[in-house]
Amino acid sequence: MAQTHPFFSPASHGFVRVAAATPVVHIADPKANAAEHVALIEQAAARGCDLIVFPELSLSGYALDDLLMQDALLDAAEAALLWVAEATAAAGVVAVVGVPLRLGEALYNTAAVMQGGIILGVVPKTYLPNYREYYEKRWFQPGGDLLADLESFELGGEAVPFGGDLLFEAEDRPGFVFGVEICEDYWAPMPPSIRQSLAGARILLNLSASNVLVGKSRNRAMLCSAQSARTMSAYVFSASGWGESTTDLAWDGQSTIHELGALLADNERFSMENHLTVVDVDVAMLGAERRRTGTFGDCARRELEGHEFQTVMFEAGERDQGALIRPLDRFPFVPDDPERLDQDCYEAFNIQVQGLMRRLEATGLEKVVIGVSGGLDSTQALLVACRAFDRLELPRSNILAYTMPGFATSDGTKSNAWALMTALGVSAAEVDIRPTAELMLKEMDHPVSRGEAVHDITFENVQAGLRTDYLFRLANQNGGLVIGTGDLSELALGWATYGVGDQMSHYNVNAGVAKTLIRHLIRWVAEREDVGGQAAPTLQAILKTEITPELVPPRDGQVQSTEATVGPYPLNDFFLFHITRFGMAPSKVAYLAYAAWKDRTKGEWPSGTPEDEKVEYDLATIRHWLRKFLIRFFQTSQFKRSAMPNGPKVVTGGSLSPRGDWRAPSDATAQVWLDELDANVPDGGQI
Repeated sequence: MAQTHPFFSPASHGFVRVAAATPVVHIADPKANAAEHVALIEQAAARGCDLIVFPELSLSGYALDDLLMQDALLDAAEAALLWVAEATAAAGVVAVVGVPLRLGEALYNTAAVMQGGIILGVVPKTYLPNYREYYEKRWFQPGGDLLADLESFELGGEAVPFGGDLLFEAEDRPGFVFGVEICEDYWAPMPPSIRQSLAGARILLNLSASNVLVGKSRNRAMLCSAQSARTMSAYVFSASGWGESTTDLAWDGQSTIHELGALLADNERFSMENHLTVVDVDVAMLGAERRRTGTFGDCARRELEGHEFQTVMFEAGERDQGALIRPLDRFPFVPDDPERLDQDCYEAFNIQVQGLMRRLEATGLEKVVIGVSGGLDSTQALLVACRAFDRLELPRSNILAYTMPGFATSDGTKSNAWALMTALGVSAAEVDIRPTAELMLKEMDHPVSRGEAVHDITFENVQAGLRTDYLFRLANQNGGLVIGTGDLSELALGWATYGVGDQMSHYNVNAGVAKTLIRHLIRWVAEREDVGGQAAPTLQAILKTEITPELVPPRDGQVQSTEATVGPYPLNDFFLFHITRFGMAPSKVAYLAYAAWKDRTKGEWPSGTPEDEKVEYDLATIRHWLRKFLIRFFQTSQFKRSAMPNGPKVVTGGSLSPRGDWRAPSDATAQVWLDELDANVPDGGQI
């Protein structure tokens, strides 16, 4: 089905633009506060926001104490609320503001939801703090279950839904469903937002006052992160800031927006001016994550039994949003943050090492056999083997490493292989496969045996198959285990010789590691000298080497390039992550890839990335390689993954094992994905 929004609009791909507002507070002056609200709502509309949330009691001020019992103040707050509601008619933005409201003989701390000039509903605070510096029960009544039977009350002469069990859903934007809680609610052991999320809310809002103390901002961010991870949601938090009464407390105006536990955006705390924290949250992805996680549905059925929510519908409408506002990793398997990259490399390397250690212990074998080409994958596998043997207190001489030159092996890769094996102190040897390959080609009557330059797939796989055949027989001869070197990216693309080639091994330590991560793992090992410092110069040289299978002799001075055939690995890894981790449609993957890769000067790069690797891709290039990826991944290479050897899963969304994350038929077609790509992605060009 063709999309109803332009390709370059975030809304076309399931994004909702949210804003956490931090207004300047005017104590006990609802009219002045309303003016600040209207200005921020207009700013949010100008920035294409769909939803804006303000702090707790934002229209009156929070630290008012007994002024909250004054009718004049409460009348002014209600009048200000109606004024702000009117302002949403022109803005088109859904606004959620904090306001004290009377219902019968009780006063409630509430969040009023408004859009299109009307108040859609009012949610009262469920849990009222009455300890330390807070005494809310002096003025307010708790909401939640006490109001379960109250469906509406009047504001400005209109009946408005009122209660703790309200959800708000856009009729015209699938997945744009949100729930509201207020400050203390998320400090409770069972926050209201838990059930809101189970009932379908993908965006959770927290209107907070929350005075600041040393270290408290970390706790608030931790709670927001944990709640968004646990509920598989986006969690938007906005706290009171400048202008709030400092009689006994202080306020920092902290705003954060988290999604699945990750921080998407936050603000500068202690600001003295109005400001917005704006980001696009991916409600479509959140829905997909919930669908694939059975525990979420099981919990919903259990916790919502006998608990009903009233859903208030609204129309979100369309607006000009421009480019995506969202942190977006060019390398989903390689974080930009240096500290996290260091931690990820530490964990990834040790997962590989421990996987091999356990397999050696289980088999009782004390030797391994590995082919070393001088390329990235075999280098990483050899580093893992060295570390595993060190930890098992086995001599590195028990690592039997072989370089196996073929018809296209270059002096550079061969010398790197020898230098690496020598520096690491493993048992190094060379098996020249060319004589055996020539005999096989002759017996097959291949044109090459008659002197013809026919370098077809048979010519290539004779070499690839012989290398693996030698490794297995050498393992038999020496009582060892063959270590596989093919990585996750190659498995996704089917870039391996099936059965008798590099697709097969006794244990593949690289099966869960993407090519882009392997580059950084090698850099990380070289810098830390975990396997010895002598190898570092060779490791740096290997990182600069063209990725090539070296099966076809150079033509016109150009070596056989893997990426010229299958596409750039940074793009392929990007495609792989978003398709397998979240099941995204090709058009959305293309949109995200374009947003991430269209401008090399924008955004962050992982630390240590060389300048010549900081490239950019236009939409035509992305579309071209994505199409090839879809054919390779869905149609032509699953049979290779269905028979893949054991190997440890390393990263989230990073396993193609038929015993793990990815199970698919080997005889499927890619047509449905190709049709979606063709229907919804422009042929090329810029915005």
